[in-house]
Amino acid sequence: MTLEQALQKARHYCGYQERCHSEVTEKLYSLGLWKKDVDEALSRLIEENYLNEERFAIQFAGGRFRMKQWGRVKIRYELKQRQVGDYCIKKALAEIDEEDYDRVLTKLMTEKWESLRGETNLFVRRRKVQDYLLQKGFEPGLILSALSKNE
Repeated sequence: MTLEQALQKARHYCGYQERCHSEVTEKLYSLGLWKKDVDEALSRLIEENYLNEERFAIQFAGGRFRMKQWGRVKIRYELKQRQVGDYCIKKALAEIDEEDYDRVLTKLMTEKWESLRGETNLFVRRRKVQDYLLQKGFEPGLILSALSKNE
């Protein structure tokens, strides 16, 4: 496949949905390009604004928070896995509204607390809620303060 053909496919790939650099790099290699051509294609996609890591990070963080109700810890981890830069990660996490974040944390905590109504031991129930919220990616300090407000 020539560089121009691969670029056309990459433009379509990036136009369909925001992508991070590592996803596009992987796609270009899968199309059979060499490193020199992959670097050229990436720089052209960035120049043409098909590829923007900051835009990707903001959209990824907002989507994962709104749709999957992930906390900042899990979002940060996922963006790191996708090799997104620290600046873009900080900017994306700053876009999450603090009031919405607290509201989602409280909602998830309340729902989990109610689902464990059959658990008679208060400490076990509290631990299960805490573990659930940690797994969703919320910060331990915020979880503890939310649990103490709940009691």
